[in-house]
Amino acid sequence: MANKGKTMLSPEKISEVLEKHIRDYKPSAAIEEVGTVIETGDGIARVSGLPSAMANEMLQFPNNIYGLALNLEEDEIGCVLLSGVTSVEEGAEVRTTGRIMEVPVGEALIGRVVNALGEPIDGKGPIDTNKFRPVEQLAPGVIDRQHVSEPLQTGLKCIDTMIPIGRGQRELIIGDRQTGKSAIAIDAIINQKGKDVICIYAAIGQKASTIAQVVERLTQAGAMDYTIVVNAPASDPAPLVYLAPFAALNRPRLPVLRTRTS
Repeated sequence: MANKGKTMLSPEKISEVLEKHIRDYKPSAAIEEVGTVIETGDGIARVSGLPSAMANEMLQFPNNIYGLALNLEEDEIGCVLLSGVTSVEEGAEVRTTGRIMEVPVGEALIGRVVNALGEPIDGKGPIDTNKFRPVEQLAPGVIDRQHVSEPLQTGLKCIDTMIPIGRGQRELIIGDRQTGKSAIAIDAIINQKGKDVICIYAAIGQKASTIAQVVERLTQAGAMDYTIVVNAPASDPAPLVYLAPFAALNRPRLPVLRTRTS
């Protein structure tokens, strides 16, 4: 006798469910290249067994550590480690990712402090974006670029009256140490409030305490609402310091080449 309140499945029903699962089953196979670390030291790893690796491709090491393939030789690859410099050991497995070195872009980065890989370092949680751009890419040709037709005011009267600066124009600030070069740049960022300008401050090789003071000043002035700070302090590995200026150039509202869902 069946227990009251319980539904008993008939053999025909069970067979029907199993047959449906068998019909819907689609086997799949994935091919993955796996290499081996043959030598490591000073933030550089030499890898063998990845014949299909591309230049500037991100390689995945154990413990979610990534490296950048730079030197492609016939039998091995010279790879710089982007993190975990002391964690990668000889004999460790390395996998290709199929992704050229890229950084996240989009308006989700506005107001954040990130490293050269686009990872947040301000303690405000993850960055909600699935838009990415390669770090190295061809710059637009001279003919394709928009003409400089709109001025950009720095907020310093002596500079704005003597040196016309256009929005989108390159401008070099040269001077000895402790003469106020960074102060001019920070004042110019603060002066862009309410002018539909996105500012990117790339700090390369500076002390973390110095950048913290810059971020605090921008926050107090309300400038972090339209500013992104890319920080690569002197304590970072050399590859991140090298990538920081390239990564900073990808932050504005540029056409996105690819989106990623994972």
